[in-house]
Amino acid sequence: MKTIDAQNKTLGRVATEVAMTLMGKDTAGYQPNTIPEKIVHVINASKLKISEKKKNQKMYKNHTGYAGSLTYTPMKKIIEQKGYQQIVKKAVRGMLPDNKLRARMLKNLKVTD
Repeated sequence: MKTIDAQNKTLGRVATEVAMTLMGKDTAGYQPNTIPEKIVHVINASKLKISEKKKNQKMYKNHTGYAGSLTYTPMKKIIEQKGYQQIVKKAVRGMLPDNKLRARMLKNLKVTD
């Protein structure tokens, strides 16, 4: 189990460190087709260094698949509704490879405020 303290760090720096650990790239026996049995625990997610400008301007897209259903949600609204955990999970998800292993890798991620 690896613990990462997110206090006074930027979101991208924390997300890259988590993604590399979840993929197993920090080990000597890295294989891209396997998932290491490591659990990554991110603590102090609410103390990330995110500027107010970024909270207002950063938009997350969501599309259900139906025509005309594309919606944009600002980071500030997601933080109010679901908390900082969701922001960290979205950032890490975007840095993991887009294949069948992504969902299984994300199950090894635990985020707390």
